[in-house]
Amino acid sequence: MKVFKTKWFIRYAKRAHIDDRTLCEVVKRTERGLIDADLGSDVIKQRVAREGRGRSKGYRVIIAYRHRRRTVFLYGFAKNERDNIENDELESLKEIAAVWLNVNDDELKRSLSNGLLQEVVYE
Repeated sequence: MKVFKTKWFIRYAKRAHIDDRTLCEVVKRTERGLIDADLGSDVIKQRVAREGRGRSKGYRVIIAYRHRRRTVFLYGFAKNERDNIENDELESLKEIAAVWLNVNDDELKRSLSNGLLQEVVYE
C-alpha cells in the first residue's frame, strides 16, 4: 500500500495539526473495512479525531482509495466548519481521485519531485 497526500492536503493537515501517524491510523481503519462513508468512484470520507477529542467532533477527510494499492488524501474540513461537501465539489474530487489512482509510476515520481504529492511512510 502506498499512501500520499496532495499539496493542498499537506497545507491543511499542517494547519489542523494532523500528523502522518494519524493518517496511517486512518488508512489502517480503512484497510479493515471501517469506512465512515463510501462516496462512490473510489472516494471515501473518514473521520479524524481532533486533538483531545473524539472523531465525531473532529475532522473529515476525503480520500481517493484503491484497496491494497494506493491511498491519496485529497481534502479535509473540520466538522464544526461545515457539515459536508457540496455535490459539485464531490464530482470534482472524484475526477481528481481518478487521476491520482490511475497515474503511472513515472508520472507519480514526477509529481513527488514537483511537490504535487508527498508520500506518507506507511508500515
